Amino acid sequence: MNTFMIYGAAGYTGGMAAEHSASAGLDLVLAGREQDRMKLEALADRLGAGVKLFSLDDPDGIATGLAGVSVLLNAAGPFADTAEPLMSAAIGAGVHYLDFSAELDTYREALALDARARAAGTMLLPGSGGSVAMLGSLAGHAVARVKNARKISIALHVAGAMSRGSAISASQSIAPATLRLVNGELVMRSTNEIRDFDFGFGLQSSFPVTLPDLLTISHATGVPEIETFVHISAGAFPTGKIEDLPVGPSFEEREASRYRAAVEVTDADGTVVHSVLDSVNGYTFTAMAAAEAARRVIDGEFRVGFQTPVGLFGHGFAETIADTRIINSQEKQHVA
Repeated sequence: MNTFMIYGAAGYTGGMAAEHSASAGLDLVLAGREQDRMKLEALADRLGAGVKLFSLDDPDGIATGLAGVSVLLNAAGPFADTAEPLMSAAIGAGVHYLDFSAELDTYREALALDARARAAGTMLLPGSGGSVAMLGSLAGHAVARVKNARKISIALHVAGAMSRGSAISASQSIAPATLRLVNGELVMRSTNEIRDFDFGFGLQSSFPVTLPDLLTISHATGVPEIETFVHISAGAFPTGKIEDLPVGPSFEEREASRYRAAVEVTDADGTVVHSVLDSVNGYTFTAMAAAEAARRVIDGEFRVGFQTPVGLFGHGFAETIADTRIINSQEKQHVA
């Protein structure tokens, strides 16, 4: 049983993930709600995939829909609404679960379901594509450059237009508090602690933000202190009514807006190292990485329970996607 299902394949990123999955030769089923039938059937006809329709407010319908599936990718945001019912159903059906959520609560829910997943012999892999896979790879790469990493400061550079689905998810998942990881615990921090990061083209002012990487990077590396930042380029965050936004950026817009991230890792001896990740547009990377993660899991590369992309595939995972590369800067000693 090697069937791969994408729930939410009628969406912008889910549709791109379906394209890449079909190109990889995966036995593909596209799934979603009844109202998505026409989009799903048209895409399935073009890709040679099957179609299943079920609602997430019908547990029996989800269980029936997952019959015969080995790996599920949840591409239906906001993940605050879809992750828990699909994770629970996947555990019950013995199906490995993937998504590309950037919402912290998704990861908390996955951790809470870890014991159930282990008992059922299934894996929960939220963040199989997207920023979690990219930032995790960047952090893991930089941590490997020092002997005893004690602190990670990491920032993502957001450029280019957002998809309508991303804008909806972002508007609904704004964290009530800005958090950082201190001694392995999430604690509040000031939103005013702005600092500069060099993403490869000079210093850019970045502000603190709560990202799921506070949990996923800690889980993969064991580093006790982590802080996350973001720099948003002009025009990247949408204005006006979300429902009036286009479904997502065009191919040309994606090509013109690459993804970058920067990390600073401090070692116990005071050494500080910097690395920068440069990749294709975030939507392109997410779709490609999610399809590649699914292919690997179908081929038997999985561990039961809650996992992170870097913990499962290693910190070189991002650099297997498109022309992603990580560049190191020179080491230096920290000055107090």
